[in-house]
Order: sequence, then structure tokens, then C-alpha cells
Amino acid sequence: MEENKNNPRPNGKRRFSFYWIYVILTVVLFALYFSGQNEISQEEIDLGQVIEMLKSGEVSKIELVNKETADIYVGDEKEARYSYRIGSLERFEETVEKVQEENGIEHPVYITNVQRKNWGLDFLLTWILPFVFIIVLWIVFMRGMGRGGMGGGGQIFNIGKSKAQLFDKDNVPVNVTFKDVAGLEEAKVEIMEIVDFLKNPNKYTRLGGKIPKGVLLVGPPGTGKTLLAKSVAGEANVPFFSISGSDFVEMFVGVGASRVRDLFNNAKQKSPCIIFIDEIDAIGRARGKNPINGGNDERESTLNQLLTEMDGFGTNSGVIVLAATNRADILDKALMRAGRFDRQIYVELPDLNGRKEIFEVHMRNLKLGDDVSREFLAKQTPGFSGADIANVCNEAALMAARKGKDVIGKQDFMDAIDRIIGGLEKKNKIITADEKKVIAFHEAGHATTSWLLQYAHPLVKVTIVPRGKSLGAAWYLPEERQITTKEQLYHEMIATMGGRAAEQVVFGQISTGALSDLEKVTKQAFAMVTYYGLDEEIGNLSYYDSTGQQDYALTKPYSEKTAETIDKEVKKLVEKAYQEALDILSNHRDGLTQLAQKLIDKEVIFSDDLEAIFGKRPWDTAKEENESNQENHEG
Repeated sequence: MEENKNNPRPNGKRRFSFYWIYVILTVVLFALYFSGQNEISQEEIDLGQVIEMLKSGEVSKIELVNKETADIYVGDEKEARYSYRIGSLERFEETVEKVQEENGIEHPVYITNVQRKNWGLDFLLTWILPFVFIIVLWIVFMRGMGRGGMGGGGQIFNIGKSKAQLFDKDNVPVNVTFKDVAGLEEAKVEIMEIVDFLKNPNKYTRLGGKIPKGVLLVGPPGTGKTLLAKSVAGEANVPFFSISGSDFVEMFVGVGASRVRDLFNNAKQKSPCIIFIDEIDAIGRARGKNPINGGNDERESTLNQLLTEMDGFGTNSGVIVLAATNRADILDKALMRAGRFDRQIYVELPDLNGRKEIFEVHMRNLKLGDDVSREFLAKQTPGFSGADIANVCNEAALMAARKGKDVIGKQDFMDAIDRIIGGLEKKNKIITADEKKVIAFHEAGHATTSWLLQYAHPLVKVTIVPRGKSLGAAWYLPEERQITTKEQLYHEMIATMGGRAAEQVVFGQISTGALSDLEKVTKQAFAMVTYYGLDEEIGNLSYYDSTGQQDYALTKPYSEKTAETIDKEVKKLVEKAYQEALDILSNHRDGLTQLAQKLIDKEVIFSDDLEAIFGKRPWDTAKEENESNQENHEG
């Protein structure tokens, strides 16, 4: 080991250190500088000593060197023994002449002007330093440019080298396995099969099948696409190259394509192996989609090289490309076709069972209280991704630690969920009594209408404590369903308009507090009319473009007359929902007032408070009975 440490190279020779060049240059510069200095050191004297030497007649010669210093010669000496640094040249000359006249010196000394050059210093400044500066600047520039390459001493010639990280049996920093991936059972099965392809290829090729060339992971952010790739790196016994799509992009022309070639060359040498390209949309965007500039030539050349490497004239046997993106709609069609990405695995938001499994994974190292239920937390987090659930667990742990607790309780998790959904509580925010009353009735309007509508989401909690940008908030528990009817969407719109309707019913005027409600209900009404074909006037037409081409179009996919009809129907739908919210709240004004007063007093209310005022929701009771009967039947 000591031998390898002292001799990095296999042949036993030490690697030449580049820093020796700096040492040699420094020694040469000092030698040149001191070579121009006088061989005999001179003693510096002041003007009084010069005058005394002149009076005694010891001075034989005075030389004025470069009009800066005076060399004083004594007797017959050929070298100046003394040196005087002149302040004022005229005053010095007058003083020397006056002293000699007053003392009657027989052989007066006259000052002679001499120009001397330090040839070593002049040569250093004129010739050496400029060249040294240029050479050092060039070396620093080349080394800095070369750091973009992968190893090789960091030279400019390595800028086209791939920047992918290699994980193999000798270098396995990834400790993630399939056990750490929860809530993605279908996707995990597909990924595990890819790993099995590489471990046991004969199992599949003996029947004449071919190993897939590429697998594309598609899904919303935070659903676990990169986590799946990490699990492959931890499970596979083959080399694993990991790189981001942005690593191919460079300011120099041709670098991206060069890095793609180098990546696949390295992969072929280590075949069978896996290449993982994260955020592939950075280089895989569809060509020619930009109608103004016509696309980026450098990015398109990188994409063209990737297309050729994945399925071109050559062969890449044993090299599987694994890629991830959350913007599959903008990828080039040539990249998505079979033969390049043979499989597309959709990594969707987890369902109830998936969220429960994800909670179990992230709670392994947490100290939990007895009241914490994974199933309860899974029900409280519909629409949460795996990353959101991991954040909930971490925030709950931080909140419990902030309170000085020994374990993490149920309330800590609920507070963490509230903070992630609504933002940080702002109890110190200054709100007047009148504003607080308006906010209370606004939130009570949402709660009342949602409680009295069959298809509105069940209420969990209402608060008038400011959170984030909102002055109040209501938490609902959406029903997990795959399809939604027109009546369900309409009831959600009525509940959304309940806040503004409550202000109108109670105060006879409306405020700006319904901005987010209006935005939500307008978008929902527009989607019902133009996307889902749920409007009688427009009919069974949809102007939704799943390909994304419409985003770059300068015209609408419908005529101006149809646009007017759409605006009319959207407005009619929203106004109808608002009117129905007014009717519901007018008929239940007493309950609305009681609920708002509870909010003013307690600041936070729950579904039990609504049940005490309005009674149980009959639809929830029927649903519970059906579920109970179903369980008994299964039993």
C-alpha cells in the first residue's frame, strides 16, 4: 500500500508535478533581479556626513546616478563607498559648491551625471514578465476549461468527454434498493424486470426475444422516478452510468454530441450496463417547435446524436437507456418511438395503499407515539407525492423536537400537513375586528355549502388564522375517484363560491378575499365547457390538445363566434353556481351565523362542530352503511 501511495503510476515512477514549473520560474526571476545589483554594498549616509567629508577633503568624486542618488568616492578607490539619496537636486548641488568655497578646497569636486541601467531588472520587466504572464494565463484558462471533461488531467481536449458518474461493483455509493421504493408496485415490477434482463439474458433470449433498448419513466414531480433509478443502481450487478440531460449542454458547438458519443463508447466497453439520463427533456425537446427561432442547433445536434446512438446504423447490444422526465408531451417523436424507448412507465401519484407504504418507509427511523396511525395519515394526504410525504415526516419530527418532545405524536403530523398545504401560521399578523368577522363568515360560507351538498368534498378543518398568503383556510378530504361527473364538478363550484356568497348574504357587499376562489371556479368552468364536453350549448366537443402543439400556435382551435359562446357559457355556469350558493346560505343563515361565531371565538373548528350545528350528512351515513355491509359480506 505504501508503494502505491508514493508511486501513483503502475511503472513505479512518480507523476511529474506541474507546480515545479512555478518554483523554477520564481528562482530564475530572483536570479535575474539580483544579478543587476551592485557587487559591493554601499553605506547610506545623510547630508551632514557628506558635508563633513567635503570639508575634510576626503571626497575625490561625486557621481549623480539617474538624478536620484549620489555615489561618494573617497581617495583613490575605484568603487563608491558611500551613497546619499538626493531629495532636491538643485539644493544638493548648491550645498556641495558652497561648502567647498567656504572651506577653500584646493581641488574642488564637481558633480558628474551618470545614467545606469539594471539590465537584469529591465530584461525581467520588458521580456520575461510579459511572456510569463501570458503563459500562466493560458495554462489557467486551459485547465479551467478542461474541468468540464471527465478526468484526464483537466485539459481542454477533454471537454468533449462524458460527465456521467459510473457506479459498479468497485464503486457503489448508492445504498437505495427496491425495499426503499414504496407505492409504485407496477412501476417497480417493470424496473425489476429490466434488471433481470441484464442478470439472466438467456432466460428471455432463448425464445427469440430481444432485450429492450430504452425505458422512459414519466410522471409528475416528486413521484419517485429518480428514486427508482437509484434502486436500479443499488440492485443491478452491472455498471450503471448516471447523468443529467443538462450535462450535455455546453456553450461550445459540438460538445453535446461529443459527450453523447463518449458516453455510449464507455458503455459499450462495459456492456452489459445501464445508462440513466435524468431530466431528458433538456436535450430531448421536439425539434422545430419554436416558430420564432426554429430551435437551437446545438441542442438539436445533441439530440440527433442521441437518436443515432440509441438506434442507428450501429448496434448497442447490452446497453439499456433509462430516462426520466415529467414533460413527456414535449419530447421529440423520434425519441419516443419503439426501438429507442420501447417501454414507457407511468409513475403516478400514489393511491391510499401506496401512501400508507410510503409512510412506513419514511417512518422507519422516527420515534413515534402510540397515537400515530399510518392508515389515518394516508387518508389525510390525498394527492400527496412521495416527496411530499417524506417532507411531512421530516416536518413532524422537527416540530416535535422544537416542542421538546421525546416522541412524534399524531398532532405533530397534522400540524406538518397543515403547514405544507397552507403555509406557516402567522398569528402575529395584524387583522382588525371587522376584517376578522368578514374572514370568519367567508370561511363559514365554504364550510356550510360543502356540508350541505352531496358531492362536495367532506370538511376536515376550518381556520381563520392566517397561513402563507391566505387570511383563512378550509381543509377538505377529497374522495379518490378516477372519473368525475358533471354534478360532482358543479357541487364543487358551488362550495367554492360559498365564501363570497356568505359575504353577500350577511354584509350585503363583497370583498377582494375571494380572488383564489374566483380563479379556481373560472378555470373549472372553462374546463367543463371546452375540455370535457359537459356544456349543452357547445356540445360533445373538446378543444384540449394532449400533444402540446397548441401552446405554440398563434390562433385558437375554434372560431371567434365559438369563443363568444364559450365565454357566455362559462359566465352562465359560474353565475348559476353563485346563485345556488346564495340560496343555500340564505336558507341556513342561522347555522351560518353560529358557525362564524364559533370561528371568531375558537379560530379553528372541525367537522364535529358542523355536525353539532347542521346534523350528520345523510350521504356520509349511507356510504358508511354500504361499506359496513360490504365488509360483513366479505367476512
